[in-house]
Amino acid sequence: MAQNGFKRRLTAILSADVEGYSRLMRDDEEATIQRLTTYRTAMTAMIQQYRGRVVDAPGDNLLAEFTSVVDAVNCAVEIQRELAERNAELSEEHRMKFRIGVNLGDVFEEGERIYGDGVNIAARMESLAEGGGICISGTVYDAIESKIGLEYESLGEQEVKNIDKPVRVYRVLSFPGAAAHRVIKAKKAVGKIWRNIALAIAVILVVAGAVVIWNNYMSQSRPPVEAASVERMAFPLPDKPSIAVLPFVNMSEDAKQEYFSDGITEDLITDLSKISGLFVIARNSSFVYKGRSVKVREVAEELGVRYVLEGSVRRAGDQVRINAQLIDATTGGHLWAERYDGSLADVFALQDRVTRQIVSALAVNLTARERTLHARSETRVPEAYDAFLRGWAYYRLNTPEDYAEAVPYFEQAITLDPNYGRAYAALAAIHWTSMAKNDTSKEILWAERLGMTPRALRLQADRYMQKALEDPVPLTHQVASSVRSFQGRHEEAIAEAERAIELDANDPIGYEALATALIYAGRPAEGAEAIRRAMRLDPHYPSEYLDWLGLAQFGEGKFEETVESFRAAIQRNPDDDTALLFLVASYGHLGRTEDAKSTKSALNDLRAKREKHLEEADVKVIEIGIDARLGGPYTLKDVDLWPFKERADRERLRLGLAKAGVPAVADSSAESPREVAGATTVDAIAAKALFDRGASFVDARGLARYDLGHIPGAVLLDLKTDFNEANLFAVVGKDQEVVIYCQGHKCLRASRACAKAVSWGFTKVYYFRDGFPGWRAAGYPVATQ
Repeated sequence: MAQNGFKRRLTAILSADVEGYSRLMRDDEEATIQRLTTYRTAMTAMIQQYRGRVVDAPGDNLLAEFTSVVDAVNCAVEIQRELAERNAELSEEHRMKFRIGVNLGDVFEEGERIYGDGVNIAARMESLAEGGGICISGTVYDAIESKIGLEYESLGEQEVKNIDKPVRVYRVLSFPGAAAHRVIKAKKAVGKIWRNIALAIAVILVVAGAVVIWNNYMSQSRPPVEAASVERMAFPLPDKPSIAVLPFVNMSEDAKQEYFSDGITEDLITDLSKISGLFVIARNSSFVYKGRSVKVREVAEELGVRYVLEGSVRRAGDQVRINAQLIDATTGGHLWAERYDGSLADVFALQDRVTRQIVSALAVNLTARERTLHARSETRVPEAYDAFLRGWAYYRLNTPEDYAEAVPYFEQAITLDPNYGRAYAALAAIHWTSMAKNDTSKEILWAERLGMTPRALRLQADRYMQKALEDPVPLTHQVASSVRSFQGRHEEAIAEAERAIELDANDPIGYEALATALIYAGRPAEGAEAIRRAMRLDPHYPSEYLDWLGLAQFGEGKFEETVESFRAAIQRNPDDDTALLFLVASYGHLGRTEDAKSTKSALNDLRAKREKHLEEADVKVIEIGIDARLGGPYTLKDVDLWPFKERADRERLRLGLAKAGVPAVADSSAESPREVAGATTVDAIAAKALFDRGASFVDARGLARYDLGHIPGAVLLDLKTDFNEANLFAVVGKDQEVVIYCQGHKCLRASRACAKAVSWGFTKVYYFRDGFPGWRAAGYPVATQ
């Protein structure tokens, strides 16, 4: 109901302030402000965890509201418990004790603000509370007296400022931090019930150990949350228990410990993901809710899951506390809630206890293999784990700069534990990804950010991969699959991706690796199925998943669907050149001339922008005019660079581009020369004939490219470091046939090497201008490493 422009409603209000705040500020203003900020951050996190919201926080005050009065009181108790423990670590004069008042009453709402007697009474309850204590109004007491396992002391009716009638007031007792006063039960009947419960618990303690029973009781006594609607869910519920793990709140005084709480959350997701009997939402989608006040119902409906795990992590020095609660979103009921305390050395055991309790609560049967994997920790060195989590926080940001920040932490982890397989896998992933991304003009700066050449990146990636394979984790096989796909070793790439999925059946990155391998291997329908599986596990998936779906659809000849997927990808990432390229080809197949023309223009504009950036950047890992020409407009020759196994896939792309008006060749200034004086230019067919009659082949590229794929028997003579007269003469006599190649029609190394060979007196020099991409595209045999 509106009154004078305000909306009126009933709500539960929590009001808090600091006892003796003026004295604390007088004694040490800087420390007080710092501690207030830390405590208030922790309080805000707990308010959000109990589905409340902070309305205002001026000075040392904090005002919050809750739709459930039970949640409001539970939250107040949890706040005082937490702050009492924090204060216990401080001297008496430095302790910051909050007084909390809770009221249930009418308020007027204007935007985000609330006013009225309901708020005023909550503030008066706060003023009647002692530091570390809680006072509630009579309306709150009447609503919760038989619902929460607390004890109360009646303070009678109190005259309070600006309120016409006296207000009944109760002090909440029986929790750590509560002031020690005479305990008066809420009512005789209630007192009798609780005496009986206490007696029953005491008996159970003697007979069977009451810890488990008490935990179960406490979880059942928590108020239900608003239930999710299965009909409103964005996806059908899977045929197995489905769960999303929300980012655990960092309750540490040090905000820099965020990496630790995030790491604990991610490791819980990883541990649960390895259980085939569960359906687990990926970290990427769970972390969308980080820092947001969100209802369990909304999470379940958006992600399509039945269960939601939420909690918090507090780290103080070497001590760790994990709070967790598991909620059935379809009923709103808590399955269990628990607190786990231990040292940093116990962190693996704490995580394992949480995982096992979830498995038990959901009645999931582990396979024998899963029990073995579950019992094994990746490292037993807490300091190595801590260093890994610090590095992982940077690695997850997926930028060249953050990769450079991550490397020292991963190196520290393997120094502390030389057998830490996951740390080796992360280092292999960084070095391989940086080299692979550096292979395209759009992301040429990745290698330089690490201060390494592509060759050095490749060698380092191999070294780390060899160590990672001694104790492989899913990431190990995901990286190996990517390498094999790049090399054209398609069946091996598929096998590596399948091994990753065997180790973690819920990791979408494993399914992305499988989709990549299947699509390049000429099995697009299976690739589409794999990437859709990744999308379901990660509903907030990155735009690259749409690229893989579009590639699979293009491989199946479903050009209308291809257009939909790539247009969606470009909406998320306008600089997605893969999406632009395949959109041009799809429009070509569909005869949509105008769409093809405008998209082709956008693709070439993007290339030109990147080339200009490359020219202006101080880049040392590639030398334009020595290694390659700048890309120039896209041509049909560029199709040969795609690592498709089946010629039909490459020709489908080439035909679509041709129909869209993409030229066969580029302007000569954007390509390597077509002729070299004194040498004979050959195409792939002629090169194969020379190969068959025993001519020598020389690869003028660098080691990084050579290892990823070369013509069988070709000798590597890097133009920059190894190509000289003596080394060439060691390979072939001056009157013998030698074929020199590099990376295709825009690579300049082959033409320069041929010119040098002729100048040294070699008489039978063949310039294979199309190079390795042309050889591979023709379907001829390829060697790696």
